[in-house]
Amino acid sequence: MSRMLFANLPVSDVTATRKFFDGLGFEFNETFSDEHTLSMVVNDMTTVMFLEEPRFRDFIADEICDTARAREVLMCVSADSRAEVDTLVDAAVDAGGSAWMEPQDQGFMYGRAFRDLDGHVWEVMWMDPSAIPG
Repeated sequence: MSRMLFANLPVSDVTATRKFFDGLGFEFNETFSDEHTLSMVVNDMTTVMFLEEPRFRDFIADEICDTARAREVLMCVSADSRAEVDTLVDAAVDAGGSAWMEPQDQGFMYGRAFRDLDGHVWEVMWMDPSAIPG
């Protein structure tokens, strides 16, 4: 059975979040977006829902993680090449995000990461499956 994944993240401003991720080349599902919610399509089976904090609180019974002090999740998206990893992370930093951690280069796998406008960490990873050590 194929399963879809809907990741839900709190944000302070969905308009700023839309501008940020639109600049990185992501698309949005307008049917599930409004002035407080943004539905970002990663692929046919994966959607990231950005909810302004008051709306996000409608779905939880405890506190929102303080991304300035802790990580609740690491989002990781794939890239088609090492160059695409660098292009996407550099674009995120140029758009107001910040670099996070040092690049990871294992030869067959290369990744970098950035923090978005709300401090959520996004890893971008390229892997050459034919070169994975046996």
